[in-house]
Amino acid sequence: MLRRNQSHMTEFLLLGLTSDPKEQDWLFASFLTMYLVNVAGNSVIIAAIWGDARLHTPMYFFLSNLSLVDICFTSVIVPRMLANMLSKSKKVPLAQCLTQMYFFVAFGITDSFLLAAMAIDRYMAICNPLHYTTTMSPRRCLLLVMASWVLSHLHSLTHMILMARLSFCGPNVIHHFFCDVQPLLMLSCSDTSVNELLAFTEGSVVIMSPFILIIVSYVFITRAVLRVLSGGGRYKVFSTCGSHLTVVVLFYGTIVFVYIRPSSTYSVTKDRVVTVIYSVVIPTLNPFIYSLRNKDMKQALKKLIRRVE
Repeated sequence: MLRRNQSHMTEFLLLGLTSDPKEQDWLFASFLTMYLVNVAGNSVIIAAIWGDARLHTPMYFFLSNLSLVDICFTSVIVPRMLANMLSKSKKVPLAQCLTQMYFFVAFGITDSFLLAAMAIDRYMAICNPLHYTTTMSPRRCLLLVMASWVLSHLHSLTHMILMARLSFCGPNVIHHFFCDVQPLLMLSCSDTSVNELLAFTEGSVVIMSPFILIIVSYVFITRAVLRVLSGGGRYKVFSTCGSHLTVVVLFYGTIVFVYIRPSSTYSVTKDRVVTVIYSVVIPTLNPFIYSLRNKDMKQALKKLIRRVE
């Protein structure tokens, strides 16, 4: 009864990463730089892929979509965070908070599905090269990308609907730099058992299913690579997967730490650091990971630069 009599909160206070003005200066500069590099780098990747006919293949089609999602993923968080650093008021309306949570979850899950689609592409190219062209046809690649977007948004919509039904009548301070699922659940004065059950069960399935698919794909890829007799041949075959594997390890290593565990183990400080890594740092590094070790991308980038000049 006491909880029902309390006032319903319509806005929250986002504390951000730190309240120290000295630290905020260099944090603002760091995140602004990373955001600009992220947008510029991923935009260049997209432009290079679509501007070079040699890169109109399934692998680069998925990569261009991954770059687009990375731009959207970071844009959901960083601009608002930078604005909060400059503003004395840290208030954010409930509707804006839920909207930010919705798009953050949606783009994060889309990232996961696209990484799985890229693993399927590598599996077909290496393990079933004779059927690669027919299996990974433009129509099927488009369907995979569309399914990634639709399923991730449906998953996120479920989270937002369940979150919107909750009441927030106690403290309204979010010890985070954006509106994420767990920080909001901790502030609710309603029964959050359904939300937590969804996050731990259906959320685990949505995150772990692509991850398991990636693992299985690479088990078969490894077996196929080991059948190649020469060391040079093995390196050439497996090098096409190196960039993708690096991104998978970085992405899932951090995201599983934050979401696939009970809310009782939630730690504000640790989760803020890990969330920065997978939501800001990794999308910024992706253009470099995929371009520095890829000869085709290097040639496409040089072609793009010459065209601009």
